[in-house]
Amino acid sequence: MEKMLEKNETNTKSVISLTLGILTIFLPMIGLVLGILGVVFSRIATKEIVKTNESGKGLATSGLICSVVGIVIQLFIVLSFIAYNSLTIVG
Repeated sequence: MEKMLEKNETNTKSVISLTLGILTIFLPMIGLVLGILGVVFSRIATKEIVKTNESGKGLATSGLICSVVGIVIQLFIVLSFIAYNSLTIVG
């Protein structure tokens, strides 16, 4: 008996999620918006992968992690910018 191997396609939204997650880390200011989009695409991709049995769950998880790390970095940059400006105006 020959076993037919079904070739699973990679979920497109998981690739988009990883791309947005990586861009979130490297692009200042618009990275915050890209990070939020990356989280949304990652969650949608994970749900689609469970339903359709596509591959790409690791990509979706990596995209989620990169997006969250990028959001934290972006928030730190924004808060440090605000703190710096408030200190230079007052002092």
